[in-house]
Amino acid sequence: MKSKVDLVISNAAEAITCTGEGMAGIEVIKNAWIAIKDDKIVGVGSEEEVSNNFALENSTIIDATGKVVAPGFVDCHTHLVFNGTRVEEYAAKLTGNDPEKLKELGITTGPNRTIELTRDASEEDLFQQSKKRLLSMLDYGITTIESKSGYGLTTESEIKILEVGRRLGKETPVDVLNTFLGAHGFPKGMSKSEYLDIIINEMIPQVGERELAEFCDAWCDEGYYTAAESKQILQAALQYGMKPKLHADAYSYIGGSDLAVEMNMVSVDHLNFTPVEVMEKLAKSEVTGVLMPALDFAVGHKHPFNARKMLDLGMNIALATDLCPACYTESMQFVINLACRLYKFTVEEAIKSATYGGACALNLSDRGVIEVGKLADLQIWDIPTYQHVAYELGTNIVEKVIKDGKIVVSR
Repeated sequence: MKSKVDLVISNAAEAITCTGEGMAGIEVIKNAWIAIKDDKIVGVGSEEEVSNNFALENSTIIDATGKVVAPGFVDCHTHLVFNGTRVEEYAAKLTGNDPEKLKELGITTGPNRTIELTRDASEEDLFQQSKKRLLSMLDYGITTIESKSGYGLTTESEIKILEVGRRLGKETPVDVLNTFLGAHGFPKGMSKSEYLDIIINEMIPQVGERELAEFCDAWCDEGYYTAAESKQILQAALQYGMKPKLHADAYSYIGGSDLAVEMNMVSVDHLNFTPVEVMEKLAKSEVTGVLMPALDFAVGHKHPFNARKMLDLGMNIALATDLCPACYTESMQFVINLACRLYKFTVEEAIKSATYGGACALNLSDRGVIEVGKLADLQIWDIPTYQHVAYELGTNIVEKVIKDGKIVVSR
């Protein structure tokens, strides 16, 4: 007797499974059919294979003729929850970065501006602003997202940000995984050692006891936290089940990427200044390198990451939006555009990095691919072949988004 299924995607010109070898291995099925039961993919293949194995009579059928089916994007590095913007600073810096000019204009700059605004915001205000951003990201095909704290730098406000992240995961279709990033900077009027003590002995225990974060992160860079200090923070978080991630090598190399290998972190993010010999170590490890070309583009980074070298050495790579006040993009498609044109990713590498790679960077093995038994987190692109995702600039190619087996976006 044939099994009943709830939803079938039929006649897709291409289904990109992202199950092949290496970062370029996307495996494309032509004229593909996909069967979904509850929240799982139960069949992938030709019309004959799917119709022979499943009873389709009472199923919802989506005709994807002439279209492409891909896994939902997994955005593994964002600062989703914040208040306000830094648009005045961004606009003023477009013609040059003169601190005196900004001062004359009375423009407060940098993360401290966002910290002030976010501390002052109510939880409800933060939720509504962040929900609007998150639903826009869903429209662009993002079905799973990581959300970092770090714009509070007090125990109360860090917890507030993480509580908003939890609520977003419950009240929207998107899966939201929280990362505690109290070590995103230093509060005014406090020494680093004083704040480090608060992170380790106050913030981490409270976040851990409330089970508010899957991961813990720190900014390991010149002028922020040393590799030794980052290790202290991440080891303390491990005691509460928070897996380690790291901002490293963004503006200097001080050993953060080495620490990622040593601690077998889930991911290490930015990597602009990572030496080749450390890339080689990362390639031999299970650590995923997370790259964010939109951030480099938005801030005019003087030292873009060496993505091509990382890929050629065999590193496992993820692409992420790094959505934040300094990099305001909600589109993983835009990130793919930049990765391909500016950083010499192939289209295949960019797609896989934004799906399978993102899942790896969040320690998730149940998504990021189209495969029997995996979550039915899928997107249907209104394009004739997958290369258009890199070719079309500024276009939202997403027609439908399926999350946990249900249609949640239909454009």
